[in-house]
Amino acid sequence: MATQKQSSADRIITRITTAVASVLVIALLIWGGRTLISYYRFEETNDAQVDAYISPITSKVNGYIEQVRFEENQRVNQGDTLVIVDNSEYAAQQEEAIASLMNARAQIAVLRSQVQTANSGAAVEKSHISAAKAKLLKQEQEFNRYEKLYQVESATKQQLEAVQSALAVAKADYLAATDTYAASLSKVNDIHVQLAVLETEIKRREAVLQQRTLNTGYTVIKAPYDGKMGRRTIQPGQLVQSGQTLAFIIDRNSGKWVVANFKETQIQHMKVGKEASIAVDAYPDRVFHGRIESLSGATGSRYSLLPPDNSTGNFVKIAQRIPVRIHLEGKDLELLDAGMNATVSVRKGE
Repeated sequence: MATQKQSSADRIITRITTAVASVLVIALLIWGGRTLISYYRFEETNDAQVDAYISPITSKVNGYIEQVRFEENQRVNQGDTLVIVDNSEYAAQQEEAIASLMNARAQIAVLRSQVQTANSGAAVEKSHISAAKAKLLKQEQEFNRYEKLYQVESATKQQLEAVQSALAVAKADYLAATDTYAASLSKVNDIHVQLAVLETEIKRREAVLQQRTLNTGYTVIKAPYDGKMGRRTIQPGQLVQSGQTLAFIIDRNSGKWVVANFKETQIQHMKVGKEASIAVDAYPDRVFHGRIESLSGATGSRYSLLPPDNSTGNFVKIAQRIPVRIHLEGKDLELLDAGMNATVSVRKGE
């Protein structure tokens, strides 16, 4: 009786073991079949990472931080104020530039008034020339008349000499008026030269004011585009230098992509625009999609700090990796962060 029970139990165990083994074999066959099909239909690599544009936020001026208006990992919009640097010194320089420019413009107004005055004086002197010329013409006629009278002894020598003296005075007055008019014109020209020099100086001072205004504006550091802030490492009261990196921002508008490093033996059928499937380690149940955007013009090792040199005599052939950039498309891309590991599959063939 005991022997029959033992035999029955053995048969049950055998059946269970056979069933489990059959299930395992079937599962292995299915897995192996899918793997083989995937191997023949797809090129796949797990040497891939999600990437995005990460830009530094830098200071364009020196100064002490007055306010920090963002937190780590905060979403910001283009134009949002991130950091305010104390602008007291730059505001004073801007006021000084404004006063200097106003002073130069006031001098321009004075010189233009002097030009008008000098032109009026030149016009008066020009009228004096006309009067002196008319007087000279009259005295010449008078001299000629007395000279003829003297020749026929109808006028005395004393009268002729008096008329001759008056003619000399008229000539001197005419020359003096002409010289005075030339001097007034020269003065007008001198003022015009000063005016041109001062106008150039005004342009220089306007440029200085523009630079001072820019420096004052640079004390307010704003987000260059919509994005997400990185780690915060600055505090109010901290001294920053021009060109110093204050934070990092991840661009939300430029999209995200995956850089997949395929072996050189895998890129035969890869072309720009070809579809790719991406599985991210952080979300194993989701499949993201993208298209090949570009293939690198050199292997990844060529971009390293010390590229390999196979001419040294110690050559070991190693399959190289070609970076392939895949632009992500579709929904839920906000779930992906730069640096996440991914597995990329690209269908073989056309």
